[in-house]
Amino acid sequence: MDEFANVLRAWRDRVRPEEVGLPAGSGRRTPGLRREELAALAGVSVDYVVRLEQGRATNPSPQLLGALATALRLSREERDHLHRVAGAATPSRGVVPRHVTPGVQRIVDRLGDVPLAVFTAAHDIILWNPLWAAIDGDPTRRTGPEQNLVWRHFTRGHEGVEWDAEHDEAFSSDLVADLRQALGRYPADRGLADLVAALRRTSPEFERRWDTGRVAQHRTSRKVVHTPVGPITVDCDVLTVPDSDLRIVVFTAVPGSPDAAALDLLAVTGLQDFPDRGARTV
Repeated sequence: MDEFANVLRAWRDRVRPEEVGLPAGSGRRTPGLRREELAALAGVSVDYVVRLEQGRATNPSPQLLGALATALRLSREERDHLHRVAGAATPSRGVVPRHVTPGVQRIVDRLGDVPLAVFTAAHDIILWNPLWAAIDGDPTRRTGPEQNLVWRHFTRGHEGVEWDAEHDEAFSSDLVADLRQALGRYPADRGLADLVAALRRTSPEFERRWDTGRVAQHRTSRKVVHTPVGPITVDCDVLTVPDSDLRIVVFTAVPGSPDAAALDLLAVTGLQDFPDRGARTV
């Protein structure tokens, strides 16, 4: 674990506080993150970070390693090295990628004026900005399959979102076709296979679309979202990140429209429940 402790300290020192939405301040004794800041970003105790850096904690879980990799803005190569020196298997290419690359993290950090979230190829939400939480609900309040967009769509309905009949059918069909495509790319992902099986058992609408055998990727739609400042019509665009299969979902409104004005108002008044204005992950 000596190498694990060494790289953990080195990578913590190189991350500037402003890169992760923290004030740089003055009088900092470390050029990078403090231990308590890394602990907060990774969702662990400060004592555990101390033990990791001193080589006294062994066998960290893959979930923790993934959280540390995201918090430290590691590349895929660095993430894999962190797993190896921790004695853990590197993430398999046969399972859905969840690692947020530094470039994707910077996109989320810089586009704070539009609702934006990052999903896996299985449509699990893993990163979002405060405006997304204001418009779609706080993802940290959802657990298990409720963090999956396809599950929520087919088991809970629209939940404050409206489409016309054409876009509703297209959105539903595209979600199913996109999930089928992901299942083909990641045959070793047990969680994805279980999600598909559960949806087929639970939702006749999902099963009907699944039986068509359609394969496609969801890219764009127009919808009306109901927010604390009233309904807002937004265009939803989905950008796929090369080599990681992450999906960046962005909501925008027509410039100069009442919807754009409502979105600006939401950015001012709708974030009162989210005092930490930085991006969040699960």
